[in-house]
Amino acid sequence: MVDILKMRPFRRKKSKKQLPVKVITFDSELEFHLEHRATGQFLFELVCQTIGLRETWYFGLQYEDSKGNLSWLKMDKKVLDQSVNSASDGKCVFMFYAKFFPENVNEELVQEITQHLFFLQVKQGILSMDIYCPPEASVLLASYAVQAKYGDYDEENCKPGLLASENLLPQRVIDQYQMTPRMWEDRIKIWYSDHKGMSRDEAEMEYLKIAQDLDMYGVNYFPITNKKNTELWLGVTAMGLNIYEKNNKLQPRTTFQWSEIRHIGFDDKKFTIKPVDNKSPNFIFISQKLRINKLILDLCVGNHDLFMRRRKPDTMEIQQMKAQAKEEKQRRQIERNKLSREKQLREQAEREKANLEQRLLQLQDEMQNASEALRRSEEAAEIYAEKSRVNQEQMILTEHKAHTFKQEMNRLRETALKTEKEKGDLEKRIRDTEFYVAKLTEEKEKRSAEADKLKKELIYARTAEREATQKLLSFLSRSVNQSSVEPSISGSDVTESQLLEIELCHYDVISGGDMEELDREIEKERVECLEKSKQVQHQLRELRSEIELLKIQENQCVLDIINAEQLRQGETKYSTLKKLKSGSTKSRVAFFEDL
Repeated sequence: MVDILKMRPFRRKKSKKQLPVKVITFDSELEFHLEHRATGQFLFELVCQTIGLRETWYFGLQYEDSKGNLSWLKMDKKVLDQSVNSASDGKCVFMFYAKFFPENVNEELVQEITQHLFFLQVKQGILSMDIYCPPEASVLLASYAVQAKYGDYDEENCKPGLLASENLLPQRVIDQYQMTPRMWEDRIKIWYSDHKGMSRDEAEMEYLKIAQDLDMYGVNYFPITNKKNTELWLGVTAMGLNIYEKNNKLQPRTTFQWSEIRHIGFDDKKFTIKPVDNKSPNFIFISQKLRINKLILDLCVGNHDLFMRRRKPDTMEIQQMKAQAKEEKQRRQIERNKLSREKQLREQAEREKANLEQRLLQLQDEMQNASEALRRSEEAAEIYAEKSRVNQEQMILTEHKAHTFKQEMNRLRETALKTEKEKGDLEKRIRDTEFYVAKLTEEKEKRSAEADKLKKELIYARTAEREATQKLLSFLSRSVNQSSVEPSISGSDVTESQLLEIELCHYDVISGGDMEELDREIEKERVECLEKSKQVQHQLRELRSEIELLKIQENQCVLDIINAEQLRQGETKYSTLKKLKSGSTKSRVAFFEDL
């Protein structure tokens, strides 16, 4: 009974780190159909329809047979006739893997779901160390993986330790350097912040474009021996067959392109490849098991078919898929541009809101200061009024004393007339009294001057109070007028429908452009790609030199030493393959037999 299908990225060997598994459960009617009549092709098409995949020629279903070996599901045979190992509950488990790889992911992968599946599979292959990746390249790939998962870099949300908890780097890379997880995180963030504005599918495509340049990308390795019984590795790739030494899976010793191969076949454990050149000898190697020969033949036939298919004009189905993908990409670009404009408007509104709030706080402070100044003016006016009242009372008291002394002087004068004897004393008293009266008069005038001064100060205080009151009233009226004006965030007189109309018109111009304009765009993209590639290579060299001092030499594996030697000699995956292709088929076969 088949009722559960598990799909997860491909790994050439079992790994402890599992990616999320998608489970599809079939109903009873479909179970009956699978159990009695379903072929591998029927089940495979059912899976592709479920996930919306149209580029089906890259993928296959893998299962574990009754002997514990991993095998690919044959499309022309019934599912239950292929020795599928069933679980204890009678259910069969199939893994949805990429069986074949494209030569150029940017040109060949059309659907977004296809790109995503390849991204998951290649990423898992690098993290599980099935695909060798240099340390500096693994940091760059990790930054694209983070961009694809979290979107644009945000310093507020990307808190320290967030990326350190993610599985982003191969354990082999982490063990090679005396660096903490925080140090690796800081270096990933440097590149992560440069990817701002990149969507998920763009980040995944950049990841794949870098990963396809790795030496072990897209290579299926099989142990073989030559006529001298030398243990070697056979690498089946999208371009052809590579021969590797036992301890070196990075640099092939010789290679055979599919265009150079006329026929492939095997007899028991003996595998024979006939070249196109009839004068060249056959390429013969020995594998350990018949099952491996069948798997090698299956992969060779599939890769050869795709190799020849790429060199022919696109079919109607491919053209349709590319057209739909282009329309979808342009639609998403329009939506991203619209979202970007809305985001900019929202940020502008938030900035204006913050400015208004800041202005409001400033006005509130000014109003508070004005109120405080008014209160102080009122207190000063009250103090001046109290002083004026006290001076007025003192002036009245002084006038009363002066009047009393005048009465006393008059009385003394009358007494002086009564007696001549007392005249001298009386005159003296009168002089004293006049002196005292003069002094009191002077004091009175002084008090009067102080009273006048206090009156002037009181008048000045009341004038200041009126001015402060008028200033406060004017300030309050101005604040009310400003708050009644609503800020307008239009940004443009063009409505959104007009913007959309402009974008659609631009889309029509693009789709209706002539071939010359398309060639110019392609050339422009090529130049930009080359400049970006040079920039990435420069960044990789800087990172490599930066972490070189922290390297632990004892933890270097054989592949690390080989990769370091390649870098020293300036060799790459493509330069090595180009050099190996330069010789004749006959010389390469002879070289293989002499290994």
